[in-house]
Amino acid sequence: MAKRKRRKYTAKTKGRIFIFLAFLGAIIATLCYTLFLNLTHINELDTEKNKLKKEKLELKEKESATLADIKRLSDPLYIARYAREKYFYSKDGEIILRMDEKN
Repeated sequence: MAKRKRRKYTAKTKGRIFIFLAFLGAIIATLCYTLFLNLTHINELDTEKNKLKKEKLELKEKESATLADIKRLSDPLYIARYAREKYFYSKDGEIILRMDEKN
């Protein structure tokens, strides 16, 4: 079997290899740093997206409740009952007794 000859690098060649590896290392470090920043930004945006989805759901529920109130407020009987309960208005001869529920 033939033995492989080992190359002997000159100082100039070793310097070039070192500079190339240093440059390659700097590029890899920059790419890793950029990747880390982008992943952090994506995580922040995902958190904000989830928060906004919850807020949107709450606003949809509030909107449907408001639309239901608007429909009910078009009924004169409901308005009269609401005014009596909320603001303690009474009919003639009617006595209002307030009873608070305690848990």
